[in-house]
Amino acid sequence: MARIITIFNQKGGVGKTTTVINLAAALGNLGKKILVVDIDPQGNATSGLGIDKSNLELSIYDGLINGVNLDKIIFQSSAENVDIIPSNVDLAGAEIELIEIEERELILKKSIETIENRYDYIFIDCPPSLGLLSINGLSASHSVLIPIQCEYYALEGVSQLMDTIILVKKGLNPELEIEGVVLSMFDGRTNLSIQVVDEVKKYFKGKVYTSIIPRNVRLAEAPSYGLSIIDYDPKSKGAEAYMELAEEFLYMEEVEI
Repeated sequence: MARIITIFNQKGGVGKTTTVINLAAALGNLGKKILVVDIDPQGNATSGLGIDKSNLELSIYDGLINGVNLDKIIFQSSAENVDIIPSNVDLAGAEIELIEIEERELILKKSIETIENRYDYIFIDCPPSLGLLSINGLSASHSVLIPIQCEYYALEGVSQLMDTIILVKKGLNPELEIEGVVLSMFDGRTNLSIQVVDEVKKYFKGKVYTSIIPRNVRLAEAPSYGLSIIDYDPKSKGAEAYMELAEEFLYMEEVEI
């Protein structure tokens, strides 16, 4: 049975999709079977893993709104051992359409139940908002992985994010917990990055991964080729950081078990 993890931060530009793509690819590289579920209408995880989002016959939209079995929407990605359920702009109107559906917050959870036994980990890439799609992601998951960028205002909105997690835990998903916090866009040359790391560690006591993702040009280039950094430039600092994160992630999972 898969462990289902939502990668979520309602603040945009924090490295959320970058973490989804590259952590999934790094874990796949270590022999784990991974499914990425893209529920962001921007579809960046979809294109970043080599799927043409402008030319999809079926996407997660069909699973959520039209009841199509997710089994029919699974694509093999460009990364080894990583499958993806893609998203595209069709999903943009789904928030409104979901309002009409009974138990609308649990549609994704019920859909994933039909395929979860095939994978070791399922990562859900949420939109950067606190709407119904994100609530579906949180309701379907065992835990939340929170990416935070090492920049000014890094913790802005985090209390709102935590309130949302608490509400979902209370009303929809009592199992939900924080998987961990990934610090991204770290620049060791600046005092600010170092201060942010300290601040985040104080806020999320014991939940921050020691593997920190640096600012890296190759990391920024990789999605435009439809590749993870592991496949695009395995010797880059970005690839090394995500491989370290994957190994730490697996170690933490084993410790908790």
